Amino acid sequence: MRTTLTLDDDVQRRLEREVRRSGRPFKQVVNEMLRLAFTLRPQLRKAEPFQVRPRPFGPPTGASFDNVEELLDELEGASHR
Repeated sequence: MRTTLTLDDDVQRRLEREVRRSGRPFKQVVNEMLRLAFTLRPQLRKAEPFQVRPRPFGPPTGASFDNVEELLDELEGASHR
């Protein structure tokens, strides 16, 4: 089948690099890469949907934002300075 295909610049460079490396014709390299992609596609693990898990917001019980330095000392220790 003959078709016109517009390639992104980075894809074109990678295909041309493979043509030079392998010494095979451009058409053969493109077909091989497409077959490889179709073969590997089912093996790719689908990413789990991103979920935001709510967390309590605010200072720990008994602490307040009134004295930030004291709050940081309590949360992180004196090493945060």
